[in-house]
Amino acid sequence: MKYRRSSGILLHPTSLPGPYGIGDIGPKAYEWIDFLAEAGCGLWQVLPLGPTGYGDSPYQCFSSFAGNPYLISLDALLVDQLLYPEDLAERPAFPAGRVDYGMVIPWKLAALDKAFARFQDGAAASLRSPFEQFKAQQAAWLEDFTLFMALKEQYHNAPWTTWEPSLRDRQPEALAHARQMHVQAIERQAFWQFLFFRQWHALRAYAAQKNIKIIGDIPIFVAHDSSDVWSHRDLFFLKPDGQPAVVAGVPPDYFSATGQLWGNPLYNWKVHQSTAYAWWLDRLRTVLSLVDIVRLDHFRGFAGYWEVPGKAKTAVKGRWRRGPRFKFFNAVQKALGDLPIIAEDLGVITPDVVALRERYKLPGMKILQFGFDSGPENPFLPHNYVQNCVVYTGTHDNDTSLGWYLRVPEAEKDYYRRYMHRDGSDVSWDLIRGAWSSVAVFALAPMQDFLCLDNQARMNYPGNPSGNWAWRMPDNAANETLKARIKELNQLYGRENK
Repeated sequence: MKYRRSSGILLHPTSLPGPYGIGDIGPKAYEWIDFLAEAGCGLWQVLPLGPTGYGDSPYQCFSSFAGNPYLISLDALLVDQLLYPEDLAERPAFPAGRVDYGMVIPWKLAALDKAFARFQDGAAASLRSPFEQFKAQQAAWLEDFTLFMALKEQYHNAPWTTWEPSLRDRQPEALAHARQMHVQAIERQAFWQFLFFRQWHALRAYAAQKNIKIIGDIPIFVAHDSSDVWSHRDLFFLKPDGQPAVVAGVPPDYFSATGQLWGNPLYNWKVHQSTAYAWWLDRLRTVLSLVDIVRLDHFRGFAGYWEVPGKAKTAVKGRWRRGPRFKFFNAVQKALGDLPIIAEDLGVITPDVVALRERYKLPGMKILQFGFDSGPENPFLPHNYVQNCVVYTGTHDNDTSLGWYLRVPEAEKDYYRRYMHRDGSDVSWDLIRGAWSSVAVFALAPMQDFLCLDNQARMNYPGNPSGNWAWRMPDNAANETLKARIKELNQLYGRENK
């Protein structure tokens, strides 16, 4: 797909400001889109939008198809008269600048419970027909997901592999009985999904009016404790009890002597191929109904992936396995046409990965922070870029640019200062300017870098099981001064979205 030179900001909706303890897709999201448009940006990049589970990670969701109910706007529910101001009057003293998930989740779900109860009592009658249409249109994934979540409630959030074997193994009689037992919980989950999709589609339509394209994110692998795996066991390498036979990871390298053990179940690609990749095509269609462009996480896994035994404690004793490669992308291209995909091609990239990316003319990723640890041949330095790539100062998995500078060895700092011809006093904006001035078709930076924030504002430490995904933008951060500064860069470097 041919893209036009543009720029944007990486900011997950949970990081938006607002009074309810977590950013959402209400008024502040609309203000954010206004800010991007007035700053001359054409792109808003988000993380996966699914319902988060363990560790609050958007990369470990209970479903690849569902939306995150924590993102539902309570202000919009006031407009719908599904909530009243008094419902939100007594809220906890949420911390400023961070999401306290332990505090937010029970409070927000209680508010959404009230909205559902009012809907059942006849409020917002105009939504009844759209809700029924939504359930019918999304039935292919929604029916399994809502039952899965109802059963999660019954089993106090325990993984599905620990459920009663008849439910774990999806015996038809047990599923039918469970649907009768949990009618209310199933309907409530479906209603929350309806609210999320309704609100997100309205926000996306507003972004389109402002000529803002949303870049979404698809993790290559899915969480083991998910509706996807529970309801499609044949698509994954699982043991009879549902536990993974083999799991995903990364082999040992310079950074880790034991590699990275991700623990996600691996796909049985032969079964996927026998279905013409139907599940994947449904997944891509659903995500592309929410966003305009998709960052395909761990792209190299489609060429080859690291397989680790399911009971392994580290990723050392694994082996490389061949991915679906051209067969998969040919099927996607045949079904969807042009591929609006950014290939996350970071890490150890072999020639087969490059060939796969280039075959479909997919832009790869460049991380400017990675550019200063060697010499002029470093592929992450701007003079080595091709036009068909996307440059970031850093991503959600990296330190902020200021945090990066403060922790790297002096030799790396020195090379950055000489290469950028700067003195190191304004690192964040030096890297932003370096990205924006490059030939890369898209240039993006996390909002933390525009605010010159240090390590305390980092979004994620890969490998840390908790304490991530919590940063929130201050209420006055997206102000006129910052807007003018970003607009100036967009005008200077031919990235202005008019």
